[in-house]
Amino acid sequence: MKPRCALLLICLFYGPISVRAAPALDPHWSVGFHQMTFLDPLDQQPMHAIAFYPSTGIEHSSRVEGYRIAASRDAKTAIGRFPLLMLSHGNTGTPLALHDLATSLARKGFVVVAVIHPGDNAQDHSRLGTLSNLYGRPMQISAAITATLSDPLLWPSVNAELVGVIGYSAGGETALILSGATPDLDRLRRYCQERPDDRDACNTQGELIVDRDDLQPVADPRVQALMLLAPLSLKFGRDALSGVHVPVLLYSGDGDQLVALDKNAAALARKLPVAPDFKLLPGAGHFVFMAPCSAEQQVAMPALCTDADGVDRDDIHRSLIAEAGAFFTHILGKPSRAAIQTTGP
Repeated sequence: MKPRCALLLICLFYGPISVRAAPALDPHWSVGFHQMTFLDPLDQQPMHAIAFYPSTGIEHSSRVEGYRIAASRDAKTAIGRFPLLMLSHGNTGTPLALHDLATSLARKGFVVVAVIHPGDNAQDHSRLGTLSNLYGRPMQISAAITATLSDPLLWPSVNAELVGVIGYSAGGETALILSGATPDLDRLRRYCQERPDDRDACNTQGELIVDRDDLQPVADPRVQALMLLAPLSLKFGRDALSGVHVPVLLYSGDGDQLVALDKNAAALARKLPVAPDFKLLPGAGHFVFMAPCSAEQQVAMPALCTDADGVDRDDIHRSLIAEAGAFFTHILGKPSRAAIQTTGP
């Protein structure tokens, strides 16, 4: 009987089908990605997002808008109910710049939806510096949450009660509004009088363009955790942050020359009602949170790919990914159903 038992155990571990209880074990999922289209709540025009999710399919590297990502288009979804993470990129940016974080978190058991903000992305700057951009970005993330929960491919895999937001740079401002913060535009005016040479924050001299006067900051009660990377947060004083009561994982580099540390992440860490887990990276600049660059990207955009001496972007991202996974797992939990995986012989 013992040899048969041993043979049965070998078959269970190495056969084509293995069944694992997701909360107890850490399945090695592959990653799929799925293009989403839904309506921008500001003007009812189509907007887009890219969802990364745990998959049981064979993973292939894919090229999307110039980025090589470790995910397969519309691959088979893993069985389970996974926490949902929304990703908000910086001004005039793209969420694909953080593709390694998105795919790594999907591999750990999260559905990560990377929103492309209309009017404020790498291809379209038409809303930059406007009130509609400040207040519209959080509305777009909320619309993306709702769209994910009705998407035919994704909705069976998403736990609608477990939602977090990852915000990079201006995406950090977006994330804070979603969790209850209220921007104070006078703070921006005062800052730009004090530091008029800040071309990023003060490109409109501290006066946002009033293209819409019917918008207000709108929080989303579905959001339960924030991860902020070099966040633009100078519009928030202590009172403006009083409504934020979700756990926050906060990162910044002390070599950030684009988003001033003292007026943004460091001030935010002091003023949030719930003290964040604040990780300050020595020597790191603003762009260190973007995925490590390929040789091709190093040539095409050296300013975004080159870090200060002694700053190891690869090592930072290994730690960042591990800490993000641990943070969101602790706050939002693991998948809530058994996951069935197809494995090789």
